[in-house]
Amino acid sequence: MNFGFEAKRVFHNKTGLGNYSRDLVRILSNYFPENNYFLYNPKKNKKTLFVSNNTNVFERNPISKFNQKFKNYWRQNTVVNDLIKDEIVLYHGLSGELPSGLAKKGIKSIVTIHDLIFVRYPKLYSFFDRKIHFYKFKKAAINADLIIAISEQTKKDIITYLNIDASKIVVVYQGCQDVFKKEYSELDKQLVSKKYNLPQKFVLNVGTIEERKNALTIVKAIKNLDIDLVLIGKQTDYADKIYQYIIENKLEKRVHFLKGLSGTDLAIIYQLASVFVYPSVFEGFGIPIIEALYSKAAVITTKGCVFPEAAGPNSLYIEPFDVKDLTEKITLVLQDSSLASKMKEEGWQFVQQFNDEEIARNIMNCYQQVLST
Repeated sequence: MNFGFEAKRVFHNKTGLGNYSRDLVRILSNYFPENNYFLYNPKKNKKTLFVSNNTNVFERNPISKFNQKFKNYWRQNTVVNDLIKDEIVLYHGLSGELPSGLAKKGIKSIVTIHDLIFVRYPKLYSFFDRKIHFYKFKKAAINADLIIAISEQTKKDIITYLNIDASKIVVVYQGCQDVFKKEYSELDKQLVSKKYNLPQKFVLNVGTIEERKNALTIVKAIKNLDIDLVLIGKQTDYADKIYQYIIENKLEKRVHFLKGLSGTDLAIIYQLASVFVYPSVFEGFGIPIIEALYSKAAVITTKGCVFPEAAGPNSLYIEPFDVKDLTEKITLVLQDSSLASKMKEEGWQFVQQFNDEEIARNIMNCYQQVLST
C-alpha cells in the first residue's frame, strides 16, 4: 500500500515536530517494508535534515511552476492531485494539518495533534497565530477519519477545546531517535566534554529557551549549589531574562549555553549529566524527558499534566516555579548515589514502552483501523 505524509517538518524542522515526523517515517519504513511511504515536501532544502536509507521512502515536491511558487497552496490544496497520481490510500498529517479535499477523492486521512498550547496559554502566541492554529487544527480534527494524540493529556485537550468525540481519538506515544539509546565509550565522552568545555558536574536542560519551558527557575535553583548548569536549545527573547539574572548574581562562569549540536553529541551530553531538569509549565508530551531516560539520566520534572506519562514513577516532581523544592531535589540526587542509580535504572526500564517496534505497531494499527471502515 502507498501511504502519504505531510512532510514539511520532516525536511525543515530541527526540533520536536521534525523529530517526531522523521522518526515515524523511519520506523514505519523499517518495520513495515512491504508498504511505500511518500513524503510531500513543499520545498527542496539544500541541507536536508532527512535522508532515508530505505528504498520504500520517496520524496515528492511541487512540479508545476504555479505550485512551486505558491507552496502553501500546494500543501493545503492541490497536493491532493499528486496523491491520486501516486495512488495514496491514506494520508497522514503529522502536525495538526490536512489538505482540503481528501475525502472527496476517496483518500482516507489521519492527523496527529501534539498539543493545544496556543489555546491553553494564549499569551504566548500572537492573536493572528492563535486564530490560524485553531482554524487548521479544528478543520483537520473534523475532517480526519482518525486523530492520533501523542498523550492522554493531549487527548483530553482535543475533547475539551476542539469539541471532538473521544471515540475518534487514539493515543499513540512517541519515542526518540536511536542515537539516544546507545552506550558511548569513555573516550567519546571525554572528547565531547573537551569539545564543549563542559564542567565535571552539571545539571542539564534541553529544549527551546522560551518562557513556557521555564529554564530561569533552574538557574535560580542552582545559585547556591556547587554545580554548573548547561542549557541546550535555541534562544528566544526569554533568554534575555536569564542573562540578566546571571549577570546580577555573578553566575557567568556557571551557566553554559549551547545550541546546534549533532544528535550524537547531544546524546553523549545527556549521559555526562549529573541530573536532567525539565520544569516546563506545559507540554504535549516532552521528548527531552524520553531522551534523558533512554540515556540513563536521573530526571526531575513538573508535577501533573503530561509529565508523569513521560517521566514515569521513578522520576522526581516539583511545582514548576518552586525554586526551593527544585534546589532540594537537585541536592538529593547529587548526594544520594543509591537514589540516583535507582532513578536511572528504573527510569530506563519505564521508557522501554516507547520503543520503535511498539510505536510502529500502534501507528500501523491506526492505519488498518481507518482503512477497514
